[in-house]
Amino acid sequence: MDFLKDPLKVAADWLLGIFAGWGMAELWADILIAFLGIFVLIALLMLLDILLVWIERKVVSRFQSRIGPNRLGPFGLIQPFADIIKLLIKEDTTPEGADRALYNLAPILSMMAVLILWAVMPLAPTILNVDLNVGVLYIIAAGAIGTLSIIMAGWSSNNKYSLIGAFREAAVMLSFEIPMLTMMLIPTIFAGSMGVAAITQAQDVWYFFLAPLAAVIFLVAAIAELGRSPFDMGEAESELVSGYNIEYSGMKFGMFYAGELLHAFTFGGFWAILFFGGYRFFGLEQVSAFLAIAILFFKAFIGYWIIMWIKYTLLRIRIDHMLAFNWKFLTPVAFTLLMTTAFMNALLADAPSWLYVGGMFLSNVLLAWAALETARYYSRREREKVEGTQKVAPT
Repeated sequence: MDFLKDPLKVAADWLLGIFAGWGMAELWADILIAFLGIFVLIALLMLLDILLVWIERKVVSRFQSRIGPNRLGPFGLIQPFADIIKLLIKEDTTPEGADRALYNLAPILSMMAVLILWAVMPLAPTILNVDLNVGVLYIIAAGAIGTLSIIMAGWSSNNKYSLIGAFREAAVMLSFEIPMLTMMLIPTIFAGSMGVAAITQAQDVWYFFLAPLAAVIFLVAAIAELGRSPFDMGEAESELVSGYNIEYSGMKFGMFYAGELLHAFTFGGFWAILFFGGYRFFGLEQVSAFLAIAILFFKAFIGYWIIMWIKYTLLRIRIDHMLAFNWKFLTPVAFTLLMTTAFMNALLADAPSWLYVGGMFLSNVLLAWAALETARYYSRREREKVEGTQKVAPT
């Protein structure tokens, strides 16, 4: 039973006994055990990434009414491994005039920016990885590495299309980071802590029911942050021939692609943690750590599936419309929601639970309604202005 509830401690004690039997000092044994734990986590995430390739292809084939992987292995499960072999044996090219150091470092940073986010993701009550009391701040800081890798890839490739794609992608990522990070402060207000584990433990009621608008804004901003459709103009094939990563081939391109898939699933995981209770589900997380991990991953897959659903359903948004949507609508709504949530939290601090939840929920609904009505008014006025200009224009 101890192994089911706290497998990491049981495994660590077992390894510590083995290393002590070899005459290894306790300090070096602890360092080696920590290194092995990190290695196992990264290895499992890489296996998950391979599975995500297969899942994404199967899902898009359903959405687009075509055949997905079905040749190699049962249900095409071996197809991703064949793709990895193909990427490994493809020629590794470097553009003439490229900055080799930055060019080769960019895909590594792109993958690392995703992996280090898992350092603060609580997988179970006893598997907290690194329980930082400023976990939300850590997530914000780690996200900057992904933006840096894209700028490095575009600039070091010595290709104007790569550079334009990098600038576009960086503009989108920096713009939509603002509402996304603003929405991450709302669970912090509810929990009274910036620790990701503390936010999970504080969710006796899912924060989605307290701030549904915050959950929606976070998801929309996260999709834009990922550079996925409809916010993928930075990789517009028709204009930029794939954007910032056009000059990359073989496994370097594969690292960008794998990082994007794992990043989408990671955002699904943090969406589940911040607004849907993470690994908590009616006390089942106390039965076994493995069951808690299964609950978290199930919720993360739901978020990941919604991201795929949006990507393969909606059309691409023009870059100026995309940025205007963020700066003129999403960011003002996010800041207004943050101030409203802080005010309502102070106002209802001593209220009964049902009144607190109801008041928070209604404030979100009213703010969403007011935002949509305001957007509808300005869009109608803009449309009338355009139509009036067209009527008086000379023929």
